Amino acid sequence: MAGVVNALVTVAVVALVVGRQFRAAPVDAGRRWWLVPAVLAVMALREPGLLDAGHRAASAVLLGAEVLVGVVTGAGWGWTTRMWVAEDGVVWRKSGRAGAGVWGIGVLLRVGLFGIGAAIGVHQSSSALMLSLAATLLVRSGVVAWRAQGIDRPLAGPVAPYGDEVPRYRTKERV
Repeated sequence: MAGVVNALVTVAVVALVVGRQFRAAPVDAGRRWWLVPAVLAVMALREPGLLDAGHRAASAVLLGAEVLVGVVTGAGWGWTTRMWVAEDGVVWRKSGRAGAGVWGIGVLLRVGLFGIGAAIGVHQSSSALMLSLAATLLVRSGVVAWRAQGIDRPLAGPVAPYGDEVPRYRTKERV
């Protein structure tokens, strides 16, 4: 029963996240962007069937490879996300075709890993997929938040006198 719940949660999170990432939305780097991936990781790690008892070494290698694919997919997705600054100084983001391509390659790699596991007789639970998804979302959100902090933003305020419309930029404060 826990496998069914994990699969449903995974499908729901993928549908929600993918749907949201391909629409323009403001980036809020101060938000708890790590919360959803942390919940997914806890749900995945609490399951006892994460590793196949009969093939522990092969199962651990496949799990490590799947998490690595998740990390690389998240990094690629984060770096291909388009980001811009609106007139009010808010940073916006939206994934496009490149992000969809990275996502698709990640899915194909995961399917390939599942096929390898099935070919060598390793039982793979939905927890491995959930852990990989958590890694993807954590890295992607981290990259986007990090990139948003480095973008110069125009200062909000009235236009300068005499039509001098040269934008003024905030500089990043260094501590």
